[in-house]
Amino acid sequence: MNKKFYISTAIAYTSAKPHIGNTYEIVLADAIARFKRLQGYDVYFQTGTDEHGEKIEIKAKEAGITPQEYVDNIASEIKNIWDLMDTSYDKFVRTTDKKHEKTVQEIFKKLYEQGDIYKSEYQGLYCVPCESFWTETQSVDGKCPDCGRELTQATEEAYFFKMSKYSNWLLEYIENHPHFIEPESRKNEMLNNFIRPGLEDLCVSRTSFKWGIPVTFDSSHVIYVWIDALSNYITFLGYDPLGNHSDEYRKYWPCDIHLIGKDILRFHTIYWPIILHALGEELPHQVFGHPWLLFGTDKMSKSKGNIVYADDLVSEFGVDAIRYYMLHEMPFASDGTFTRELLIESINSNLANNLGNLVNRTIGMIEKYFAGHLENPKVNEDIDNDLKKAVINLKNKVFENMDRLHIADALDNIFDIFRRANKYIDETTPWVLAKDESNKERLQTVLYNLMETIRFGTVLLQAFLPTTAAKIFKQINTLETSFNTLDEFGYYENDNKTGIKEVLFNRIEEK
Repeated sequence: MNKKFYISTAIAYTSAKPHIGNTYEIVLADAIARFKRLQGYDVYFQTGTDEHGEKIEIKAKEAGITPQEYVDNIASEIKNIWDLMDTSYDKFVRTTDKKHEKTVQEIFKKLYEQGDIYKSEYQGLYCVPCESFWTETQSVDGKCPDCGRELTQATEEAYFFKMSKYSNWLLEYIENHPHFIEPESRKNEMLNNFIRPGLEDLCVSRTSFKWGIPVTFDSSHVIYVWIDALSNYITFLGYDPLGNHSDEYRKYWPCDIHLIGKDILRFHTIYWPIILHALGEELPHQVFGHPWLLFGTDKMSKSKGNIVYADDLVSEFGVDAIRYYMLHEMPFASDGTFTRELLIESINSNLANNLGNLVNRTIGMIEKYFAGHLENPKVNEDIDNDLKKAVINLKNKVFENMDRLHIADALDNIFDIFRRANKYIDETTPWVLAKDESNKERLQTVLYNLMETIRFGTVLLQAFLPTTAAKIFKQINTLETSFNTLDEFGYYENDNKTGIKEVLFNRIEEK
């Protein structure tokens, strides 16, 4: 039986259409999920939408429609963008799903009955956009430390979760599981800024709005986002508070990676582990807080007018060009930058000049010199060994970087091989070999080595640029597309006919 791998993204909030910074997360998760499938894992990849809260109630009212109509519209827009980006999720979840709502009510009741939730009154500062309560000391000049907007004074009857009771347990757990929070810098931030100073009890119900899941035993309260939204990772798998879990839940939980933005790390590494622990469930193996994709040097926001949407970029540049940019330009632990100039530079140099040119030149030469028919007579020279060695080492490098979630580095490894192949063309000068009939077999060997190098790189590229990889496989006419063919050089079919050549990426000339 294949080893399981469960990866989730955060669920997108249905207050507005997602920009490319939000879209980056689903593309990143998709590359990891596809790679794991190619490695032979039984992958479960979950994403979806978070659909309750005061912000949505307000926006629906402004739009003159019901909250359900409002979230239906945005959820379908989010799903369309995820589909447009060619993401291979197994389940797209929505927190207005009736089964989810019922399980959340049962989770809340269970935590209340075992004494982890109690009723009290909340007095403090509240941020409507972030749906977060803050103390005076946490606020920055009376503003929200997360989004910088004004906080309002709020007093409200509420149910609270006893976070403080589990503070020491969580500290110990994180210290004993050094890779639970990645990257390291984020872990230190959570420990030093939140956990070590001591946790405060968490407000988990609200009475000031109605658009939420009602508390079954106190209908004036709706269950607040932390128990509602965070529970999605288990409710849709078939978690049951009474222990009658579905086969799917028993198979896939605990999650291997929760992939989330660094701005919501606190909720996933403090609230969520404690809720799970209180429920007696295992914790996810890892929570990875990825960096942001910035517009130039700024965070994307409506107020700054610097929002870029994935569908607009795709209609202009194509899906894989945008996937490449997102996956390649984001460092492991620091924020990445989006500008139109950088995007065009990336497409031209990496996709058009390096990869596209290599495939085009190689197939062009096979068509020109051998009418598209390629054999490998194995007339090898020392110069070939350097190329072959680099190709054989590629798999381990990429696997190692993917294991560490260094996605951009894994892509670099693959494109370095394409660069190396272009250099090999300059070193072996096939056009010179073609002038002398006595060099025919040497020329065939050189072109075979190039085709095998392209095949090798493309097998690994499938996880990142699936459409492009499929096009290359068709052009080089190979069925050898699995990771099992990467342990030795020479799986490309001998005595083969190339497919029809087509341009993979056009160079972009800005007017």
